[in-house]
Amino acid sequence: MGSMPLPYVFDIFTQGVRTPDRSQGGLGIGLALVKSLVALHEGQVRAQSAGPGKGSVFEVELPLLVQSKAAEPDAGSQPASGAGKAARTKRILVVDDNVDAANSLGELLALLGHEVVVRFDGKSALRDAAAFAPDVLVLDIGLPDMDGYELARRLRSVAATAQARYLALTGYGQAHDRTLAHAAGFDHHFVKPVDIVTLQAVLDADG
Repeated sequence: MGSMPLPYVFDIFTQGVRTPDRSQGGLGIGLALVKSLVALHEGQVRAQSAGPGKGSVFEVELPLLVQSKAAEPDAGSQPASGAGKAARTKRILVVDDNVDAANSLGELLALLGHEVVVRFDGKSALRDAAAFAPDVLVLDIGLPDMDGYELARRLRSVAATAQARYLALTGYGQAHDRTLAHAAGFDHHFVKPVDIVTLQAVLDADG
């Protein structure tokens, strides 16, 4: 029997009710995040398996970039407006206890031209936010020391971050979760894995 494709393993799956600190497990978004990152590069990802106990094969296909000399800009020419850079550089504070996810998002935002600081818990975010004075805060909800709603409320009370834009980035995407985020002072609510193009559009729209 040959290997069979596994078309649904890259979908976000639903887990039972858990506390915001996710002490009972992950969010079920790992392979969905892989698919999203590959799609950003106009690639495809596939998985297949011959059955239980026989392992799985994952394939990532990415396009090859070919650039001719004719396509290269002249030395004196200016790049197209917004090409590869943010419309306006912003100071962005990313807070997420998933170290890999936080650092990856921070690096992506830095590549888009923003100044980024990454923290992994609410306490350190509160400690350093005033000095950094971010324009935008991207906060995870399931933090270990306080949830993102409480962190947003406390940061809103600090002069340096009172007028910043607040983006919730979380695995909780039900209508009730969006209502809680709005009540806590968030301007936007994103469900992981975030589409970086959509995120950048929101950052640009906020001026």
